[in-house]
Order: sequence, then C-alpha cells, then structure tokens
Amino acid sequence: MATTTAASTATSTYRYKSFSEFYPFYISQHQNPVCRLLHVIGTFSGACVLGYCISMKKFWLMPTALLIGYGFAWIGHFVFEKNKPATFTYPLWSFMGDWKMMFEVLTFRRGLKD
Repeated sequence: MATTTAASTATSTYRYKSFSEFYPFYISQHQNPVCRLLHVIGTFSGACVLGYCISMKKFWLMPTALLIGYGFAWIGHFVFEKNKPATFTYPLWSFMGDWKMMFEVLTFRRGLKD
C-alpha cells in the first residue's frame, strides 16, 4: 500500500494543522515558473493598488486590489499550472503563502524554477 504525504494529498481531503505544514503543499502547487511569476506580479501589484487606495482615501477602489492579485494568480493556475488554486480550500493560508513566496522570490531565497 502506498503512503501519502501532506504535500501529495488532495486539498479537499487533508486538513493542515499549521502554516508550516501547509507551505510545502502550497509550493508543490506552484511548480510552473510562469505561474510563480504571475503570483509575484499579482501580489505585488495588488499591494501597490491597496496602498494607493488607502493613501488617496479611495476606499471604494479597494476590491480592485483583490481582483488584480487573484486575477494574476488564477490565470497562472488555470492556464499554466493547470491545477485548482489552493485558495478555494485554504483561503487564509494560501493568502499567507502568496506573501511568503513573493518575499522569497524577491529576496532570491526561492527561484521561479525550483
């Protein structure tokens, strides 16, 4: 009988107990370099738009930040990675994963291909 690990288990059947346990699964769902790049672009752009909305007191535009961030990420998943975004099952941890992966890529701790 084959054994399964958290990283290889389908998102709908396994419940992660911590972000540190979830993150290897998150990375396993972002192997395509274009998908990773789109996540970094989306997260960074979304943060910039959010900062603009807050600084200019255009609070009604704040949902645009989410549309930009998730738009880039979901294009990465559906077109390039060809998998279901983990955010549908793990919204908070996936959001945290986006930020951690962006930080790792921008500080050269993680490449787009590894």
